[in-house]
Amino acid sequence: MNDFSKVALVTGATGGIGQSIAERLSDDGFIVFVHYSGNKSKAEEVVHGIQDKGGKAFVVHADVTNVIQVREMFAKTKTINGKLDVLVHSAGIMPMAKINPEGIEETQRVINTNLIGSVIVLSHAADAIEGGGRIIALSSSVVAKNFPNYGGYIASKLGVEGLVRVMANELGIRNINVNAVAPGPTGTALFYKDKTQEQIDFFKRASPLGRIGTPEDISSAVSMLAGEEGAWINGQIVRVNGGFA
Repeated sequence: MNDFSKVALVTGATGGIGQSIAERLSDDGFIVFVHYSGNKSKAEEVVHGIQDKGGKAFVVHADVTNVIQVREMFAKTKTINGKLDVLVHSAGIMPMAKINPEGIEETQRVINTNLIGSVIVLSHAADAIEGGGRIIALSSSVVAKNFPNYGGYIASKLGVEGLVRVMANELGIRNINVNAVAPGPTGTALFYKDKTQEQIDFFKRASPLGRIGTPEDISSAVSMLAGEEGAWINGQIVRVNGGFA
């Protein structure tokens, strides 16, 4: 039976991967704070789904690029048990743009949300997480691919991986593990949006296992890092991609 002694915050929990992570951590016995930026009704739906299964979950809101809102979000997570044990930072965007003058605005937007937003969220997590806790960021296995139009997105995620490695060194003395999970192609609504069957088949063939990943593939890895099995894993980028490299 869950004793709900541990608390987790999942940012971007209204997306396919983020929702799966929130649900899996609830199954693991965490009280889960379900973050949203723009889709409150979806966040409430995720919370109700967790509650219907006997879990405990709450909605929190913040623009991850807004320091004041992020500070307030972290403060709210401590109103239940007076502590925060795990942060999973899944919030992010993936606009496509070429590296040319016409693409500068979109590139600025993705860097601001994915990288600067990560600096803001992870720095507040460093201040809020208890000793023995975990910080887990989401990167992407696409960073190894150099696909056209992914320049800003890849730059933002490589920046996140750098933050994770440095934070692992900064927070190790407090017994806080910091890692990243880098999914490969994962079957979410965002992944399938605007893709042809030919494009989907390309990604299937790119994996030695011959399939697209599932959100549950990703949340299982996060669960491991957040649990006792992850106690000796620190400063790592775990590429959960079926061999898509």
